[in-house]
Order: sequence, then structure tokens, then C-alpha cells
Amino acid sequence: MNLFVQSLSHSWQPFVLITGLLFIGHAAAREGLFESVGQLVARTPGSDGRLLTVTLVAVASVTAVLNLDTSVVFMTPVALHAARARGSDEVAFAFGAILMSNAASLLLVGSNLTNMLIFANHPVRGTTYLSHTALAWVASVVVTIGLVALWRRRELVRRGHGSSESVQWHVGPATVAAAVAVVLMLMTSQPALAIFALGAALEAVDLAVRHRVSAREILRVASPLVVGPLFVVAVGVGWLGRAWHTVGHLVTHTNSVTTAAIAGALSLVINNLPAASLFSSEHIAHPYALLLGLDLGPNAFVTGAMSTLLWFRIVRGEGLDPTVGQFVRIGVPVALVTLGVASFLV
Repeated sequence: MNLFVQSLSHSWQPFVLITGLLFIGHAAAREGLFESVGQLVARTPGSDGRLLTVTLVAVASVTAVLNLDTSVVFMTPVALHAARARGSDEVAFAFGAILMSNAASLLLVGSNLTNMLIFANHPVRGTTYLSHTALAWVASVVVTIGLVALWRRRELVRRGHGSSESVQWHVGPATVAAAVAVVLMLMTSQPALAIFALGAALEAVDLAVRHRVSAREILRVASPLVVGPLFVVAVGVGWLGRAWHTVGHLVTHTNSVTTAAIAGALSLVINNLPAASLFSSEHIAHPYALLLGLDLGPNAFVTGAMSTLLWFRIVRGEGLDPTVGQFVRIGVPVALVTLGVASFLV
């Protein structure tokens, strides 16, 4: 039972943090923040390739600040809006959004749930974490943009004029809360409760005072039917890892490249969330290399991360019909090259 309690105590904070970030992202969407970003991106002059670059940089920024899942939910429609406003290649923008969301989830501890799980046993200051991941993050962002643009180069040669649609910026409480969340993630080692309180307060005010959101909608954002089972899986796998010391023991003494490869491969087999829970029970020789495998590796196949399954649902709702084959054709090279480059920079 003691091992189960340890797993429980190390697993709850990431889920609380992610829920808080999803609340903040939901409130920011009501303020029009993401729509404004899409309008601003669509004004980019020049070729479709330049528009793609600006769009994916915006996706990377939101991923780093507001978490991988928030980015997939809100920035995938932004990317498609930017493409459609200019008549650009929707496939490049749609696939670019998910590949970039995964690739850019390395920068901050709160950018990806797996990051939180790995450092649950030994929390680090946000600035310390950032000093290890910043260069690898920049490299992953650049490589992802380059490979997506190369993949769809024939469809991205058209030159166009920036959209004339005016951009309406409204800096409200949610936008301020997003900035505060970034500061908390950088300056504290355990920001989960504070960020959750910020997000919950925003939703509560909009529910009880402004009547801009319903209780059912807030419950949908919190996604208890998704988060709950994932939390149970994380605790269960973490407990098994502590009890059996099986696969997780492989990364206790390996070099950084091998560590990243093992983490990436296991993510594709059992998903990166259970993999992170399994590894979190071990003393890891190269924790930042492990994160490369957990964060970048899932781009190789649809089973790697829950965010990818969520993305399929979103883009199909937007009228696209992506295939697993398409995902593999671009996802495998993106995963392999970003892992290879980033491994030299952590």
C-alpha cells in the first residue's frame, strides 16, 4: 500500500496542472485570444510557406505556454482558419498543427503532462528546467517546420497577399491569467494548485457572474471521463513500476541517446502517459533525454499520445479526413530527425 500511496502522491499534480491550463485556455478562447491569433497569422504576406511558418510558430508558442492538449484543441482550428482564409494547403496546416504541438511540448514543465510526471519525484525550478530544454526545443520547432514544408512543397509554392481582415485584440482576465501561469511555471517547482485555482476562478466567474458559460461546458472542458481513467492508469502503472522495477530499470544507467530511444519506442507501444508513469518510479540517469523520447517520439505513430487521437477527432469535425498512412509518412521523419538533433542539445 505504501508504494501505491507514493504513486498517488507523485501523480496528482500533473493532472491538476493540466486541468487548470485547460480552464485558462477555454476562458482565453471566449475572450477571442485564439481567433485574434488566427486573424493575425492570416495577414502574413508572401508565400504559403511563409504563412505555414508563422502559423506553426504560433502553435509552438501556445503549446509551450498553455500545454500540448490546449494547443491541439484551440490551435488546430486556428491553423485551418489561417489556411482557408488564404486558400492555402489545408493538409500542411492540419498535420503541422499536431506535429508541432507534440514537438513543442518540451519547453516548460507544464507544456506536457509527461514532463510533470517525470519530475514529480524531484521537482525542479522552472528556470533550471528551461536551461536544459531551450536549445532542443528551438531545434525541434525549426526541424518540424522544415520537414512539413518539404513534405508539402508542391502545394505551398503559391504566393498570396495577407488577409485584410482586421485584428481585434481584447486583453481580458484570461489573457492575464495565461501570462501569470507562465511566470508560475518558470519561477516555482510546484505550480499546479495555483494554476488550477486561476483557471477554476475564471470559469466560476463566467458561470456565476457573467453567465457566459454553462456548468455542462465547464465539465466538458475538464473531461473527467478522459482525465479520470488516465489518472487511474498513471497511478496504476507507477505503482507497478515501483513494485516490479522492470522496464523502467532500463533507463537507470543508459546513455542519453539510448534513453531517448527506449522512451520513444515504449511511448508508441503503450502511449507516452503510461510510459512516463512507469519511468517516474526510477532514478533516471538522463531525465531530459527521457523527455525527448516521451515528447518527440509520439509523432511517429498515432498511438504515441492522446493528443493525436484528439486531433483526429477535431480535424474530421472540420471537414478533413486524414489517414494513418499520411500521419506515418510525415510523422516518422519528423520524430526521427527531431530526436536525433535534440539529443545533442539537452
